[in-house]
Amino acid sequence: LAQARLREGEHVLAAEADLAGVRLDEPQDAAPGRGLAAAGFPHEPERFPFVYCEADTIHGAADNPEFFATGISLVAHMANPHVPAVHMNTRYLVTQKSWFGGGADLNPPIPYADDTADFHRALQTACDAHGGDYYERYKTWADDYFWLPHRGVHRGVGGIFFDHLECQDDDEFAANFAFTRAVGDVFLDTFPRLVRRRMHMPFTDAEREAQLIWRGRYAEFNLVYDRGTLFGLKTGGNIDAILMSLPPLAKWD
Repeated sequence: LAQARLREGEHVLAAEADLAGVRLDEPQDAAPGRGLAAAGFPHEPERFPFVYCEADTIHGAADNPEFFATGISLVAHMANPHVPAVHMNTRYLVTQKSWFGGGADLNPPIPYADDTADFHRALQTACDAHGGDYYERYKTWADDYFWLPHRGVHRGVGGIFFDHLECQDDDEFAANFAFTRAVGDVFLDTFPRLVRRRMHMPFTDAEREAQLIWRGRYAEFNLVYDRGTLFGLKTGGNIDAILMSLPPLAKWD
């Protein structure tokens, strides 16, 4: 597990990026060329005892619980309530199947229409280059996924979410990897510009209060519904890394 972490900076209250790998023995019958080396993982992933895993809940692991998973997760909670929080994740898993998943979503305590439009425009650019229906499909998936049913609200202003982009041969692996990388590239190009646009704006005590209450909603989603959190807890992962998405300060009213 490689981590980069920032706490209580001038503009960023908390941010963390993780490059992680987990394996419960890479499946011996996984398709060649789509395991550890193909995923580009530079180190031997940490092994976890089987008793800590519920691998039968993982796609493609019903008959054989061995799996390998690697991914990049980035979450940032900002000091200024005018600057949106953000989440981005890309991942690659191998069971008897192998597949990519990921996405990015914007989570502003105080939404701005131009920030939302710029973020979605960038994601659509990445999607359109790889599949004509990708943006609408994965935007809808994000809208459905980042929903708090007990509150009747979305976690933020959306983005894209995709999963189970299966790699049955080398061509599919190359295409799905290219798309997943494109999502990361447009994210890195777009989100810093949104931060610079808002980070020097003054804010009031009322806006700060709204930010803290909004963070409570964010924490509720991640603890109750988030697939990554549940997957990490079920597979014996690093607890600090699993819970790194939670804001350091939040409030409930």
